[in-house]
Amino acid sequence: MAYKSILSVVTDPDAARPAIEKAIVLARAHDAHLEVLCVGVDRTYTGYHYGGMPVQFMEEALEQARAEAAEAEKFVSGRLERAGIRWSSETAVAHLAGLDALVSERARYNDLVVHPRPYCEGCGQEQETALEAALFEGRAPVLVVPPRNEPGPGTGRIVVGWNQSAEALAAIKTALPLLRMADIVSIAMIDPPRHASDRSDPGGRLSQYLARHGVKVEISVLARTMPRISDVLLRHVTDIGAGLLVMGAYGHSRFREALLGGATRYVLEQAEVPVFMAH
Repeated sequence: MAYKSILSVVTDPDAARPAIEKAIVLARAHDAHLEVLCVGVDRTYTGYHYGGMPVQFMEEALEQARAEAAEAEKFVSGRLERAGIRWSSETAVAHLAGLDALVSERARYNDLVVHPRPYCEGCGQEQETALEAALFEGRAPVLVVPPRNEPGPGTGRIVVGWNQSAEALAAIKTALPLLRMADIVSIAMIDPPRHASDRSDPGGRLSQYLARHGVKVEISVLARTMPRISDVLLRHVTDIGAGLLVMGAYGHSRFREALLGGATRYVLEQAEVPVFMAH
């Protein structure tokens, strides 16, 4: 298995820079095609379109979205033309309420989505919407890249958060192309349950599975010494100098079809390294 088709969604060129640089590195490493969707977002409230919104205001909002899409495409083409990889770009305009359908449709036909961290000061709602659409509706693994991230592959040391859940296993299986490239993969378990099926050998079955794929593995059983499990996991990432964290993404149904759970969102907000997630 290898990543042969990688997608990135750009709504804000400045916010997207770290993700685009990471996507370029991955496309080179895996001889993959990088597809970039440049989106201008119409942020007017949906109900206004049916409640007497002035036509001029609607046209101005649409024109602004088109200009943003063109600006994003100019940034993308300018960077990728000198990247030395196979790539393509597409512009689109979408209302915020329809962005999830647009992104999820593209994500379904890509092996990996590389996306900037959506939770930050000044980040628009569209970045969060695009991330959740790719994960939950597009069923694609997503690599979330923090600001000011080094553009290297980040596969020297990798931490895998393992709690025996289906989401964590999905993330691990889809991350195999990256795990096989790592110098060492640390399977991190925090206070594993005593009644688990592998209680006599915590993480043993997963370790064996990964070893059969050529992954160099070590097992780290960590005590819950901090209130948040997420903090224990992130401290382990720092302690061993890992360049990537792999974990499951947990969603909760609410008004929208999928919304990232508190623990997952907290990790994305706090992680200093890219986070690879699948659901």
